[in-house]
Amino acid sequence: MKEIKLVVCDIDGTLITDKREFTPKTKEVIERLHAHGVLFGIASGRSVHLMLSKNSKKWGFDWEFDVIIGMNGSELQDNVQKKRFDYYALSESSIKEILEMMSPLNMNPFIYDEVGMLYIKDDETVIPSGIRNNIPARVAENVSELYAAPNAKVMFRMTADRMEGALAHAAAHPSDKYQAFKTQATMLEFADPRVNKSVALIEFCKMHNIDLSEVVAFGDMSNDNEMLSAAGLGVCLLNGAEDTKACADVITEKTNDEEGFADYVEKHILIPRGW
Repeated sequence: MKEIKLVVCDIDGTLITDKREFTPKTKEVIERLHAHGVLFGIASGRSVHLMLSKNSKKWGFDWEFDVIIGMNGSELQDNVQKKRFDYYALSESSIKEILEMMSPLNMNPFIYDEVGMLYIKDDETVIPSGIRNNIPARVAENVSELYAAPNAKVMFRMTADRMEGALAHAAAHPSDKYQAFKTQATMLEFADPRVNKSVALIEFCKMHNIDLSEVVAFGDMSNDNEMLSAAGLGVCLLNGAEDTKACADVITEKTNDEEGFADYVEKHILIPRGW
């Protein structure tokens, strides 16, 4: 690539280790990109206002990330313009339909609302998530609270051994109102079929006259596929899913636990440019 104007990166399995560590080397390469005028952003299935907006400070940066893509593309925080945009939320009726369709599996669905996590019952699948992400978590008085308003997505966290069955059940109940996709080995999510991380990425680039050929995107899981395909250079981590590797232009030499993102950026972006 002759010119790079934006680097955007998934978080889990990509930017941080499996122990959720953000390493000094990773911070260093991002600071070097920033010092040379390259915009930097993160893209995640998490909520912008509840979690993602806190990451730059939490990781020790004294500047805000230029772009934050949340809810797998339903949310865009443009910190260049200081504006927030939202795309393709699920309707109340679609959320209700998803909950009813998944109910035979007896799982514990949850959503992110303006307060925090809202779920059906306390159990070992959701309580650690609220603690880990440091956000309020509470039990709904009635399941109808989960579809009281439009929302970007509905999530089902489960043990890894249940994922295959959950995916098969969702595939057996297709709809033009929603799509199901695995974002972690233990997380199944439902969102509007038009939603993916590339939606917000493309909109950000349009607003800032950035050609997609000038974007490098990093990811590791199926919910990163469209973003990697849209970018001028899509990079999948060595530990990534096979379908994500197939979408990528490049696969890193190292895993996320070996600082694969930082290693690739240094060797293939920073050093060749004398940065």
